[in-house]
Amino acid sequence: MAAQIDGLLGIDPTACRWRPETVAVHGYQGREPRTGAVSYPIYQSATFAHPALNETTGYAYSRCGNPTVLELENTIAQLEGGIKALAFASGLAAVSTVLKSFVAGDHLIVSLDLYGGTYRLFNDVYTRYGVEFSFIDFTDLAAVEQAIRPNTRAFFVETPTNPTMSVVDLRATADLAHAHGALLVVDNTFLTPYFQRPFDHGADLVVYSGTKYLCGHNDVICGFAVIKDAALLERVFMDYMSEGAALAPFEAWLMLRSLKTLGVRLERQQRNALELCRHLKSHPHVTDVHYVGDSDHPQYDVSCRQTTGFGAMISFNVDTPERAHAVLERVELIAFAESLGGCESLVTYPLVQTHGSMPKGLRDRLGIGERFLRLSVGLEDAGDLIADLDHALASPGR
Repeated sequence: MAAQIDGLLGIDPTACRWRPETVAVHGYQGREPRTGAVSYPIYQSATFAHPALNETTGYAYSRCGNPTVLELENTIAQLEGGIKALAFASGLAAVSTVLKSFVAGDHLIVSLDLYGGTYRLFNDVYTRYGVEFSFIDFTDLAAVEQAIRPNTRAFFVETPTNPTMSVVDLRATADLAHAHGALLVVDNTFLTPYFQRPFDHGADLVVYSGTKYLCGHNDVICGFAVIKDAALLERVFMDYMSEGAALAPFEAWLMLRSLKTLGVRLERQQRNALELCRHLKSHPHVTDVHYVGDSDHPQYDVSCRQTTGFGAMISFNVDTPERAHAVLERVELIAFAESLGGCESLVTYPLVQTHGSMPKGLRDRLGIGERFLRLSVGLEDAGDLIADLDHALASPGR
């Protein structure tokens, strides 16, 4: 197993001299070394021939390693600052494989506010295998500390959280986890390594739904787990290789294409989000707005300390449930759809879409109610997006 991992590594996270924008554009190797191709080739092969017995080209079977997938994994690892990234067929596949590092009787403390699919995976699937979870508000580290047990093995956090946009102090959380012998796992989907690098603040493992901002085109479902410790990598890689949730070569090539525009997409989306946030805060039918780039956000200072940007996710309440429903029906430019992070702006109704699997009591505690909407801001002209929202928010008959 160690030999297989060694053959797929090659990453020294301290060796890269390029900034993230450049790494995203060029990838790990950049030009394909044999031909000089600037678009890394798709190695659409399930298996690879060996020169002779006990000799290898470095590849055997695409579930365990493929050149196109490896180029993507190494690019993500370099962006994140880890020794290895593993590419999965979905973000939940990545999270599920990470969870297999724990055994019956282990306890994890998890963000109270997180993606509903992750909550379902933890609460409805892994509890069947004897793993225990406590869902705690990580903006209250005293409450997190009170939840620690002798069998606590990890903290799992989103920051910003989905969908209420709370921000976790990563350094303080990592210090608390490590003081009690626990790992810190961070879901960095909303900000990507372009705006936030959790390893720089003490995290041990970073996971992604790569479907979202890393892809950015709403045409690939994928996920990543990025690891910075060799011992932890061996545990995660064993399950990755054995269970077969690896990303396919064509999707890996699409992701390499998508990463080339990561920086310019995120900068434009963030600029649009700031404009929409200001507009929504002044709108007569909007009661409150949650955006981490808003200086009124309760953890704004934490964001400024640990990130280089705020992303483009906004959630907000309107004044009545009827108006929320009308927004979903009346938007024209903005699509009423699940997912986030793409070029196109999307509005989501978390109550019945992304967080429908959460118990009502927990949704009520988080404020995910009938008036609550989540907006993924895209690349369109900000004025057009504002006009579309104004039309959708207008009283009937206007």
